[in-house]
Amino acid sequence: MKTKLQFPISRIIIRYRLTFSFLLFVLFCTKAKAQLPVLIDDSTPHQILTFGQIDVLEDASGKLNIGQVLTNPWQAKFVANRNRIPKNDHTASVYWYRFKIGHNEASSKRWLLEFFDQSITNLELYVPDGFNSYQVNHFGTDYSFAKRVYAHKNFTYDLENKSNQLLTYYIRVKSPNPVSAIIVLRDLRWFVGYAIGEYFIFGLFYGMIIVFCLYNLLMFFAVKRRQYLFYVLYNLGIGLYEMCNDGIAFQYLWPSFPQANVYGFGVALFISSIFGMLFTMNFLYLKAKAPGFYKVIASLIVLRTLFFVACLFDTRLFNLKILELFPLIVVFAAGVYVYRKGFKPAMFLMIGYGFLLTGFVVKILLLLKWIPYGTLVYYSLSICFIFEMILVSFAIGNSIRTLRKKQSRAQKRIIEQLRINEKLTRTLNNELSLLVEERTAEISKKAEIIEQQNIEISVMNSMLKKDNIELNLNIERATKARLTSKVPDFEEFCRIYPDKESCFSYIADIKWKKGYTCKKCSNTHYLAGQTLYSKRCTKCGYDESVIAGTVFQNSRIPINKALYMLFLVYSSKGTISSYKLSQILDIRQSTCWTYNSKMQKLFHERKEEIKKAGVEGWSRLVVDETY
Repeated sequence: MKTKLQFPISRIIIRYRLTFSFLLFVLFCTKAKAQLPVLIDDSTPHQILTFGQIDVLEDASGKLNIGQVLTNPWQAKFVANRNRIPKNDHTASVYWYRFKIGHNEASSKRWLLEFFDQSITNLELYVPDGFNSYQVNHFGTDYSFAKRVYAHKNFTYDLENKSNQLLTYYIRVKSPNPVSAIIVLRDLRWFVGYAIGEYFIFGLFYGMIIVFCLYNLLMFFAVKRRQYLFYVLYNLGIGLYEMCNDGIAFQYLWPSFPQANVYGFGVALFISSIFGMLFTMNFLYLKAKAPGFYKVIASLIVLRTLFFVACLFDTRLFNLKILELFPLIVVFAAGVYVYRKGFKPAMFLMIGYGFLLTGFVVKILLLLKWIPYGTLVYYSLSICFIFEMILVSFAIGNSIRTLRKKQSRAQKRIIEQLRINEKLTRTLNNELSLLVEERTAEISKKAEIIEQQNIEISVMNSMLKKDNIELNLNIERATKARLTSKVPDFEEFCRIYPDKESCFSYIADIKWKKGYTCKKCSNTHYLAGQTLYSKRCTKCGYDESVIAGTVFQNSRIPINKALYMLFLVYSSKGTISSYKLSQILDIRQSTCWTYNSKMQKLFHERKEEIKKAGVEGWSRLVVDETY
């Protein structure tokens, strides 16, 4: 995105600058405090702008524009860069960088400017045209990746090299996170070769991460131990962090969503931190071997999760990457402690975390400007991570070998024990066989005697069963004869019909004496109903109670009292009074009067039928077809 800004000045000043440009160039080169220009030279295809080649202006208000910056008061406020690579020490400020390029129209190469720090959110490059006019170009992670001239992770600008002028360029950087102003002048051919080599190294690096992840994922499916899954997620988190740091994530994962860059670093660090601690807890068996470290790391996991939630509401907190040093120190100390306790696989893990800790320390020293910037220093954390990943893989392999040795020793002990057990089993079986044969012979003899006795007992049981049946029939006949010959009291009646079930059984035998027929659909097949002795039609599902259609339907008094009341009405030939019934059954007289009236009416209606029935006459009063 380009915009052209015009700032006309007098023709005299223009002629003055054109005429004495070379003189000024010589003057700048000879003065100790003057800014050093960068000269385009075909023999030097690659130059990093550093120290005196860059001037810096901090705009705390963030409101300066290029027109104001070009005025003399603000030009005087530019200071020479004192570091090899300048940084925005105060993220709330806007930083202006000024540098000069000596063009060479005789050059046979195409040249470009490249800006290394891919985390810059907003970078504006102001390019002069030699006549005090500036063209602004916008770069940064706030813009879609598709707007870049080259599909490269770094920000690039093609220089127009059609004159021999010494031109001054300005860069305006605004970023909420600490960034470095790494400005490089390169020829296009050198840039292409460098980019191919760099992406090849990236391919190897991320390929290693994928290979390690796949290997440990297969181990997880094979062994079913969670530590392998935690290590896979930890590696993926580190890989995502490196992709965000290199700009690869923006190029390949979310090129059309610049806003994802705000959360990329934070999410990646959260994943790597949480699952790194979980992996350490499981791999070192901290719960059993070091309960104190186990509790500390568990607390760090909770605190790290709460901090991540807070970062989602204030993304500036994502810049506190130094906090990741504390979990790393704790897990490193846990590895040292467990190794000293005798767990040998912790050695490789301890060394791997030592490399990673070294990489973090180097990054922090670079951030504090205590060590100079360099390519090896800049990629120190990535290099240390490779060593850590390899060493942790050795630790996992060593752990597997240790487990296999323990398993092998355990299997040998089991096999030896099985041999001893087998020998003891043979001896015991032989002894038991002899005892079983002797005992079997004794039992066989006793079985013959018992069998003969059982035959005699069976004959006696058959005879007793027959006598019992006859006795029960005689008792039943005698009881019913007594019931019809003499009016028993209620206590004696209850011995014959003691409960609800015996009463319902007697009523059911009378009601369905000729067989069951459904009142709704005349079906003759039924199943057991929901209540005691009720029957449910198999065709229409009608559930008929045992007292439905009897003189006891809708009865609210206990069934044994209702049945005894019917017997008293029958025995008195319908002359017993409700007052007498109330005294006998301990029921209110009004209730006795209601039931007595109904039963006496039924008795007089069936008087002739009852006489013909003889001793079973009172059962003819049970069924009442009017219901």
